[in-house]
Amino acid sequence: MSQGLTKAEVQHVAQLANLPLKEEEVVDFSQKLSETIDYVKRLNEVKTTAVAPTYQTGGTQNRFREDEITPSLPPTEALKNAERQYNNFFVAPDVWD
Repeated sequence: MSQGLTKAEVQHVAQLANLPLKEEEVVDFSQKLSETIDYVKRLNEVKTTAVAPTYQTGGTQNRFREDEITPSLPPTEALKNAERQYNNFFVAPDVWD
């Protein structure tokens, strides 16, 4: 295992991701992120020169289906679990501060 990430590096990454971390989380993530980086380093050691690149893993055939017109949910059914609604629309909280 490498020397690992420092607390300052973890706090910097958390700040970039806008994640407020507690001190014990910083210590925990320092270890976990270091282990992840070590694993990626191990993967980079695998010899892949004789392996052809994989561009498509799901086949190359499109899966088309016929368009079918089906009735949609009535507004009362679609909105039955909505926390807030107005005029047959969902009401969501504002995203701007």
